[in-house]
Amino acid sequence: MTTTVPSTPSGRDGTPFRHELYPYRGDEEFLSGTLEFIHEALDAGEAVVVAVPSDKTSLLRGELADEPAVTFVDTTTAGPNPGRLVAAWAAWMRERGEGDRPVRGIGETAWNRARNASHLSELRYHEWLLNRAFARSSTWSMLCPYDAADEDQDALRSLSRCHPLIRRDGQYTRNEEYLTGEEYPFEALADPCGPFQELSYSHGDLAAIRAKVSQWASDAGVLEDRLPKLAVAVTEIATNSIRHGGGHGTLRTWAQDSTFLCEFRDAGYISDVMTGHIRPDADQIGGRGLWLAHQLCDLVEIRSTPVRGTTVRLHMDVRR
Repeated sequence: MTTTVPSTPSGRDGTPFRHELYPYRGDEEFLSGTLEFIHEALDAGEAVVVAVPSDKTSLLRGELADEPAVTFVDTTTAGPNPGRLVAAWAAWMRERGEGDRPVRGIGETAWNRARNASHLSELRYHEWLLNRAFARSSTWSMLCPYDAADEDQDALRSLSRCHPLIRRDGQYTRNEEYLTGEEYPFEALADPCGPFQELSYSHGDLAAIRAKVSQWASDAGVLEDRLPKLAVAVTEIATNSIRHGGGHGTLRTWAQDSTFLCEFRDAGYISDVMTGHIRPDADQIGGRGLWLAHQLCDLVEIRSTPVRGTTVRLHMDVRR
Protein backbone atom coordinates (compact mmCIF):
# COMPACT_ATOMS: atom_id res chain seq x y z
CA MET A 1 0.00 0.00 0.00
CA THR A 2 1.26 3.50 -0.83
CA THR A 3 0.92 6.44 1.48
CA THR A 4 0.57 10.09 0.59
CA VAL A 5 3.85 11.95 0.85
CA PRO A 6 4.01 14.86 3.32
CA SER A 7 3.95 18.40 1.97
CA THR A 8 7.74 18.68 2.08
CA PRO A 9 8.97 15.23 1.04
CA SER A 10 12.59 14.48 0.32
CA GLY A 11 13.69 13.47 -3.13
CA ARG A 12 16.32 11.19 -1.67
CA ASP A 13 16.84 10.35 1.97
CA GLY A 14 17.53 13.61 3.79
CA THR A 15 17.24 15.83 0.68
CA PRO A 16 14.42 18.30 -0.04
CA PHE A 17 14.30 18.28 -3.86
CA ARG A 18 10.92 17.01 -5.10
CA HIS A 19 11.12 15.10 -8.38
CA GLU A 20 7.89 13.53 -9.64
CA LEU A 21 7.14 11.27 -12.58
CA TYR A 22 3.66 11.76 -14.04
CA PRO A 23 2.55 8.92 -16.37
CA TYR A 24 -0.44 10.02 -18.41
CA ARG A 25 -2.45 8.88 -21.42
CA GLY A 26 -3.58 11.44 -23.95
CA ASP A 27 -3.92 15.22 -23.99
CA GLU A 28 -6.72 15.37 -21.44
CA GLU A 29 -4.69 13.60 -18.76
CA PHE A 30 -1.62 15.64 -19.67
CA LEU A 31 -3.52 18.87 -19.11
CA SER A 32 -5.22 17.79 -15.90
CA GLY A 33 -1.98 16.74 -14.21
CA THR A 34 0.24 19.59 -15.38
CA LEU A 35 -2.36 22.31 -14.76
CA GLU A 36 -2.94 20.95 -11.29
CA PHE A 37 0.82 21.15 -10.64
CA ILE A 38 0.96 24.69 -12.04
CA HIS A 39 -2.01 25.96 -10.05
CA GLU A 40 -0.54 24.49 -6.86
CA ALA A 41 2.55 26.59 -7.57
CA LEU A 42 0.61 29.76 -8.37
CA ASP A 43 -1.50 29.43 -5.22
CA ALA A 44 1.73 29.20 -3.22
CA GLY A 45 3.28 32.24 -4.93
CA GLU A 46 5.83 30.14 -6.81
CA ALA A 47 7.18 30.56 -10.32
CA VAL A 48 6.91 27.84 -12.98
CA VAL A 49 9.26 26.90 -15.83
CA VAL A 50 7.78 24.68 -18.55
CA ALA A 51 9.87 22.76 -21.09
CA VAL A 52 7.66 20.41 -23.10
CA PRO A 53 7.26 19.53 -26.80
CA SER A 54 5.69 22.24 -28.97
CA ASP A 55 2.28 20.56 -29.24
CA LYS A 56 2.04 20.36 -25.45
CA THR A 57 3.19 23.96 -25.14
CA SER A 58 0.24 25.03 -27.30
CA LEU A 59 -2.16 23.07 -25.10
CA LEU A 60 -0.91 24.72 -21.90
CA ARG A 61 -0.74 28.23 -23.36
CA GLY A 62 -4.37 27.88 -24.36
CA GLU A 63 -5.34 27.23 -20.74
CA LEU A 64 -3.10 29.72 -18.94
CA ALA A 65 -3.91 33.01 -20.70
CA ASP A 66 -0.34 34.39 -20.55
CA GLU A 67 0.07 33.84 -16.82
CA PRO A 68 3.18 35.98 -15.94
CA ALA A 69 4.48 33.54 -13.34
CA VAL A 70 4.75 30.76 -15.95
CA THR A 71 7.70 30.78 -18.36
CA PHE A 72 7.95 28.49 -21.39
CA VAL A 73 11.46 27.55 -22.51
CA ASP A 74 12.70 25.70 -25.58
CA THR A 75 14.84 22.70 -24.66
CA THR A 76 16.19 22.47 -28.20
CA THR A 77 18.35 25.51 -27.45
CA ALA A 78 20.46 23.22 -25.26
CA GLY A 79 21.23 21.07 -28.29
CA PRO A 80 20.83 17.31 -28.76
CA ASN A 81 23.17 16.19 -25.98
CA PRO A 82 21.27 15.25 -22.77
CA GLY A 83 24.49 15.94 -20.87
CA ARG A 84 23.77 19.68 -21.19
CA LEU A 85 20.31 19.56 -19.63
CA VAL A 86 21.21 19.61 -15.92
CA ALA A 87 23.06 22.91 -16.36
CA ALA A 88 20.25 24.25 -18.55
CA TRP A 89 17.62 23.46 -15.92
CA ALA A 90 19.78 24.99 -13.20
CA ALA A 91 20.00 28.21 -15.22
CA TRP A 92 16.26 28.32 -16.04
CA MET A 93 15.21 27.70 -12.44
CA ARG A 94 17.76 30.14 -11.02
CA GLU A 95 16.67 32.91 -13.40
CA ARG A 96 13.04 32.52 -12.37
CA GLY A 97 13.77 32.12 -8.66
CA GLU A 98 14.48 35.79 -7.98
CA GLY A 99 16.29 35.21 -4.73
CA ASP A 100 14.69 32.52 -2.59
CA ARG A 101 11.41 32.34 -4.50
CA PRO A 102 10.46 28.66 -5.00
CA VAL A 103 10.34 27.45 -8.59
CA ARG A 104 8.62 24.44 -10.11
CA GLY A 105 9.74 22.91 -13.37
CA ILE A 106 7.74 20.80 -15.82
CA GLY A 107 10.00 18.90 -18.17
CA GLU A 108 8.81 16.39 -20.75
CA THR A 109 11.31 14.74 -23.04
CA ALA A 110 10.20 13.68 -26.51
CA TRP A 111 11.30 10.10 -25.88
CA ASN A 112 10.00 8.89 -29.22
CA ARG A 113 12.46 11.25 -30.91
CA ALA A 114 15.54 9.70 -29.33
CA ARG A 115 18.18 9.26 -32.01
CA ASN A 116 19.33 5.80 -31.00
CA ALA A 117 19.68 3.47 -28.01
CA SER A 118 22.69 5.39 -26.67
CA HIS A 119 20.80 8.69 -26.78
CA LEU A 120 17.80 7.12 -25.04
CA SER A 121 20.04 5.71 -22.31
CA GLU A 122 21.63 9.11 -21.67
CA LEU A 123 18.20 10.75 -21.50
CA ARG A 124 17.24 8.38 -18.67
CA TYR A 125 20.58 9.03 -16.96
CA HIS A 126 19.85 12.77 -17.09
CA GLU A 127 16.62 12.17 -15.15
CA TRP A 128 18.56 10.32 -12.46
CA LEU A 129 21.26 13.00 -12.34
CA LEU A 130 18.68 15.68 -11.55
CA ASN A 131 18.24 14.09 -8.12
CA ARG A 132 21.96 14.40 -7.46
CA ALA A 133 22.35 17.88 -8.95
CA PHE A 134 19.46 19.45 -7.01
CA ALA A 135 19.55 17.26 -3.92
CA ARG A 136 20.10 20.17 -1.56
CA SER A 137 17.66 22.58 -3.17
CA SER A 138 14.72 23.30 -0.90
CA THR A 139 13.15 25.79 -3.34
CA TRP A 140 13.00 23.73 -6.54
CA SER A 141 10.71 20.88 -7.55
CA MET A 142 10.03 19.19 -10.86
CA LEU A 143 7.26 17.26 -12.59
CA CYS A 144 8.17 14.98 -15.49
CA PRO A 145 5.14 14.04 -17.62
CA TYR A 146 5.50 10.82 -19.60
CA ASP A 147 3.04 9.68 -22.25
CA ALA A 148 2.47 6.02 -21.38
CA ALA A 149 -0.16 5.46 -24.10
CA ASP A 150 2.20 4.25 -26.82
CA GLU A 151 5.23 3.18 -24.79
CA ASP A 152 6.04 -0.27 -23.48
CA GLN A 153 5.97 -0.99 -19.77
CA ASP A 154 9.69 -1.80 -19.64
CA ALA A 155 10.51 1.71 -20.83
CA LEU A 156 8.18 3.23 -18.25
CA ARG A 157 9.67 1.06 -15.50
CA SER A 158 13.22 2.11 -16.43
CA LEU A 159 12.28 5.79 -16.30
CA SER A 160 10.29 5.34 -13.11
CA ARG A 161 13.40 4.10 -11.33
CA CYS A 162 14.95 7.56 -11.86
CA HIS A 163 12.17 9.40 -9.99
CA PRO A 164 11.74 9.23 -6.20
CA LEU A 165 8.09 10.30 -6.41
CA ILE A 166 5.23 9.39 -8.72
CA ARG A 167 2.01 11.38 -9.28
CA ARG A 168 -1.34 9.67 -9.77
CA ASP A 169 -4.90 10.90 -9.28
CA GLY A 170 -3.77 14.30 -8.03
CA GLN A 171 -1.39 13.00 -5.35
CA TYR A 172 2.28 12.15 -5.33
CA THR A 173 3.52 9.09 -3.47
CA ARG A 174 6.88 7.57 -2.79
CA ASN A 175 8.08 5.44 -5.66
CA GLU A 176 9.17 2.06 -4.34
CA GLU A 177 11.07 1.32 -7.57
CA TYR A 178 13.32 4.39 -7.26
CA LEU A 179 17.06 3.71 -7.42
CA THR A 180 18.26 4.70 -3.97
CA GLY A 181 21.89 3.59 -4.36
CA GLU A 182 24.83 5.83 -5.08
CA GLU A 183 25.64 4.17 -8.42
CA TYR A 184 23.57 4.29 -11.57
CA PRO A 185 23.09 0.90 -13.31
CA PHE A 186 24.34 1.80 -16.78
CA GLU A 187 23.68 -0.39 -19.77
CA ALA A 188 26.92 -1.86 -21.11
CA LEU A 189 28.43 0.01 -24.03
CA ALA A 190 27.90 -1.82 -27.31
CA ASP A 191 30.96 -3.03 -29.18
CA PRO A 192 32.10 -0.99 -32.20
CA CYS A 193 30.05 -1.69 -35.29
CA GLY A 194 32.21 -2.63 -38.23
CA PRO A 195 35.91 -1.79 -38.69
CA PHE A 196 37.57 0.71 -36.37
CA GLN A 197 40.87 2.56 -36.09
CA GLU A 198 42.86 2.17 -32.88
CA LEU A 199 45.96 3.79 -31.47
CA SER A 200 47.65 4.23 -28.11
CA TYR A 201 48.68 7.66 -26.88
CA SER A 202 50.74 9.24 -24.12
CA HIS A 203 52.68 12.44 -23.46
CA GLY A 204 53.54 14.30 -26.66
CA ASP A 205 50.88 12.62 -28.83
CA LEU A 206 48.12 15.23 -28.70
CA ALA A 207 48.94 16.87 -32.03
CA ALA A 208 49.03 13.49 -33.77
CA ILE A 209 45.70 12.49 -32.21
CA ARG A 210 44.04 15.72 -33.39
CA ALA A 211 45.34 15.25 -36.92
CA LYS A 212 44.34 11.59 -37.19
CA VAL A 213 40.88 12.06 -35.69
CA SER A 214 40.19 15.06 -37.94
CA GLN A 215 41.13 13.02 -41.01
CA TRP A 216 39.14 9.96 -39.95
CA ALA A 217 36.12 12.11 -39.06
CA SER A 218 36.27 13.93 -42.41
CA ASP A 219 36.45 10.60 -44.24
CA ALA A 220 33.39 9.43 -42.27
CA GLY A 221 31.37 12.47 -43.35
CA VAL A 222 31.62 14.93 -40.43
CA LEU A 223 31.08 18.40 -41.84
CA GLU A 224 34.19 20.54 -42.15
CA ASP A 225 32.91 23.31 -39.89
CA ARG A 226 32.40 20.75 -37.07
CA LEU A 227 35.91 19.29 -37.23
CA PRO A 228 37.48 22.04 -35.05
CA LYS A 229 34.89 21.37 -32.32
CA LEU A 230 35.66 17.67 -32.40
CA ALA A 231 39.40 18.41 -32.29
CA VAL A 232 38.97 20.48 -29.11
CA ALA A 233 36.87 17.77 -27.44
CA VAL A 234 39.35 15.06 -28.41
CA THR A 235 42.23 17.11 -27.06
CA GLU A 236 40.47 17.68 -23.74
CA ILE A 237 39.60 14.02 -23.19
CA ALA A 238 43.03 12.75 -24.23
CA THR A 239 44.64 15.31 -21.91
CA ASN A 240 42.47 14.02 -19.05
CA SER A 241 43.67 10.49 -19.78
CA ILE A 242 47.27 11.54 -19.67
CA ARG A 243 46.90 13.62 -16.50
CA HIS A 244 44.54 11.41 -14.51
CA GLY A 245 44.52 8.02 -16.21
CA GLY A 246 48.06 6.81 -15.69
CA GLY A 247 49.80 8.88 -18.36
CA HIS A 248 48.44 7.02 -21.36
CA GLY A 249 45.29 5.65 -22.97
CA THR A 250 43.79 3.96 -26.01
CA LEU A 251 41.73 5.63 -28.72
CA ARG A 252 39.26 3.95 -31.05
CA THR A 253 37.20 5.60 -33.79
CA TRP A 254 34.49 4.25 -36.08
CA ALA A 255 31.35 5.26 -37.94
CA GLN A 256 27.92 3.87 -37.03
CA ASP A 257 24.32 4.89 -37.78
CA SER A 258 25.20 8.32 -39.25
CA THR A 259 27.50 9.01 -36.29
CA PHE A 260 31.26 9.26 -35.93
CA LEU A 261 32.48 7.94 -32.57
CA CYS A 262 35.71 8.47 -30.65
CA GLU A 263 36.28 6.19 -27.66
CA PHE A 264 38.97 6.87 -25.05
CA ARG A 265 39.99 4.24 -22.49
CA ASP A 266 42.37 4.72 -19.58
CA ALA A 267 43.03 3.52 -16.02
CA GLY A 268 41.66 6.62 -14.27
CA TYR A 269 38.47 6.94 -12.23
CA ILE A 270 35.93 9.79 -12.20
CA SER A 271 34.50 9.78 -8.69
CA ASP A 272 32.08 12.71 -9.07
CA VAL A 273 29.16 11.86 -11.38
CA MET A 274 28.39 15.57 -11.82
CA THR A 275 31.74 16.25 -13.48
CA GLY A 276 31.01 17.73 -16.90
CA HIS A 277 27.32 18.32 -16.21
CA ILE A 278 27.65 21.52 -14.16
CA ARG A 279 29.35 24.61 -15.60
CA PRO A 280 32.75 25.04 -13.89
CA ASP A 281 33.31 28.20 -11.85
CA ALA A 282 35.54 30.84 -13.37
CA ASP A 283 38.24 30.25 -10.75
CA GLN A 284 37.88 26.46 -10.66
CA ILE A 285 41.00 24.40 -11.26
CA GLY A 286 40.28 21.44 -13.55
CA GLY A 287 36.93 19.92 -14.44
CA ARG A 288 36.57 21.73 -17.77
CA GLY A 289 37.49 18.92 -20.17
CA LEU A 290 34.28 16.90 -19.86
CA TRP A 291 32.19 20.09 -19.70
CA LEU A 292 33.65 21.23 -23.04
CA ALA A 293 33.13 17.79 -24.55
CA HIS A 294 29.44 17.93 -23.63
CA GLN A 295 29.11 21.39 -25.20
CA LEU A 296 30.89 20.46 -28.41
CA CYS A 297 29.65 16.93 -29.15
CA ASP A 298 26.20 15.57 -29.95
CA LEU A 299 26.46 12.91 -27.24
CA VAL A 300 28.97 11.92 -24.56
CA GLU A 301 28.89 8.54 -22.82
CA ILE A 302 30.99 7.97 -19.68
CA ARG A 303 31.59 4.70 -17.87
CA SER A 304 33.99 4.85 -14.94
CA THR A 305 34.75 2.45 -12.08
CA PRO A 306 37.75 2.11 -9.74
CA VAL A 307 38.37 -1.41 -11.05
CA ARG A 308 37.86 -1.07 -14.81
CA GLY A 309 38.96 2.53 -15.26
CA THR A 310 37.26 5.05 -17.51
CA THR A 311 35.74 4.91 -20.97
CA VAL A 312 34.54 8.11 -22.67
CA ARG A 313 32.73 8.01 -26.01
CA LEU A 314 32.26 11.16 -28.07
CA HIS A 315 29.51 11.14 -30.72
CA MET A 316 29.45 13.56 -33.62
CA ASP A 317 26.70 13.48 -36.26
CA VAL A 318 27.81 13.07 -39.86
CA ARG A 319 26.09 14.64 -42.88
CA ARG A 320 23.02 12.67 -43.86
